[in-house]
Amino acid sequence: MKAALLQMVSVTDMPANLDAAERLLAQAAQAGAELAVLPEYFCLMGRHDKDKLAIAERFGEGVMQTRLARMAAQYGVHLLAGTMPLAIDGDDQHVRNASLVFNPQGQCIARYDKIHLFYFDNGQERYDEAAVLQAGDTPVCFDLPSKDGHSWRIGLSVCFDVRFPTHYQQLRAMGAELLLVPSAFTHTTGSAHWEVLLRARALDNLAWVGAAAQGGVHENGRQTWGHSMWIDPWGQVQAVQPTGEGCVITELDIAALHQRRLQLPAVL
Repeated sequence: MKAALLQMVSVTDMPANLDAAERLLAQAAQAGAELAVLPEYFCLMGRHDKDKLAIAERFGEGVMQTRLARMAAQYGVHLLAGTMPLAIDGDDQHVRNASLVFNPQGQCIARYDKIHLFYFDNGQERYDEAAVLQAGDTPVCFDLPSKDGHSWRIGLSVCFDVRFPTHYQQLRAMGAELLLVPSAFTHTTGSAHWEVLLRARALDNLAWVGAAAQGGVHENGRQTWGHSMWIDPWGQVQAVQPTGEGCVITELDIAALHQRRLQLPAVL
C-alpha cells in the first residue's frame, strides 16, 4: 500500500492551513497514495495556547470537519487529520486534541483523543498542553482495506505519546501493523529524541511507523523539528523530509512485516 505523510509549517490562519493541507493531499493522491496523514495542529499554530478554543468544533460538525470529509472523498483516500480541537460539553476552557480518520467516502470512521499531554520547561522554552487540553483515555485502531488485498490494522497516537511504550503495546495487542504518529515536536526535543523514539516504537512492535510532522519556523515564533519519516518493522528509515512543506511517500509492505515477526517472535 502506498501511503503519504504530509509535512506542514502551519500558520495562525485556519483557512490558509486547510488550503495547504489540500494542496499536499492532491500531491499524495496524484502519486497513488491510499492513505495520507496530516501532522498535529495542522489546522492552527496559534500565537497563544487559547487560540485553539476559538476554532474548536463539536464532533461531527463544523467547517473543518466538513472540508476534511469532502477532501477525502474528492481525492479518494483515507485521510488522517493529524489533530484538531474538538469541543467538550460543559467546559469552554479546554478542548480535546483529536485525530479524525475519514474514509474515501468522506465518512469519519475513527477518532483518537491524545492521551499523553506534553509538558516541557528547560528555563527558556515552556509548554504545558494541559492548560487548554483535556487528555483522552482510550487507545484506538481502525482498519483500512487496501488495493493490495490486505486490510491494514492501523494504531493511532499523537506526538508526546511516542515516549510511552505501553501505549503502543496496547495498540499491538489490538492487532496494529502500522502505527501513526502525527506530531509537532519542538526543535529542541526533536533534534535530541525524535528519530530514536520512532525507531524504538517500530522495533518494540515489529510494525511500520509513519510520523507526519510540523517542520519549520512558524508565524508564532515556534520552531518545529520536522523530519516526517516512514520506518519499517526492522527499524530502518525508508523515507524522510527534514524541513519545510512536503509529501513523503513510501510503499508499505505487509509481507516484510510478516517476515520480521516470523524471524523474531519477540512481541507478545
